[in-house]
Amino acid sequence: MLKVLLTGFEPFNGARLNPSEQLVTRMKSDSVPGAQIMTAVLPVVYGEAASHLLALVEEHNPDVVISFGQAEGRISITPERFAVNLNDASIADNKGHIRVDQLIHPNSPTAYESTLPVKELVAALKAEGIPAALSLTAGAFVCNHIFYELQNALKDKDNKSGFVHVPLMTQQQEDFPGLFTMDIETMVLAAKTMVSVLVAKAD
Repeated sequence: MLKVLLTGFEPFNGARLNPSEQLVTRMKSDSVPGAQIMTAVLPVVYGEAASHLLALVEEHNPDVVISFGQAEGRISITPERFAVNLNDASIADNKGHIRVDQLIHPNSPTAYESTLPVKELVAALKAEGIPAALSLTAGAFVCNHIFYELQNALKDKDNKSGFVHVPLMTQQQEDFPGLFTMDIETMVLAAKTMVSVLVAKAD
């Protein structure tokens, strides 16, 4: 049985919803055959989000960690290739912190690569008719921050881990007029599809 930890984020920057939160709360422990799924919702606060995530990894020692986050303007499910050693965002986290041109770890690598099979995940999503594309980086806000901290913590371990951005959800159309949205059921199917790929690779 593959142990899988899925995380999402609470709403941020004044929004009412976050599709990554809605996605993971819909994933049950037995949503995917061959996988034991654990879920958590992280605060959109730089240090607190990373600490919470790493504590969960330490407690449960999952075989796979996939963290999800919202990326308004995206038109597909986008697994990220690299976490970059940089906090640099114009908006504040949910405790009012703004970080600009700040290294996450001054003496660590510029970037870490996802250890998820990102190209296989994109191919599997497309095969299910789900809009998907590979993305180079997760930006430089809290999403990237936890991605970098996760990869740094697991760099010498066998756990597979990475980050996936999702578009806005349909219920956010009113709050983000003119931007692409996706129904939450499609996002849940995407999560199940990606976990299924990882279960198959572990067999």
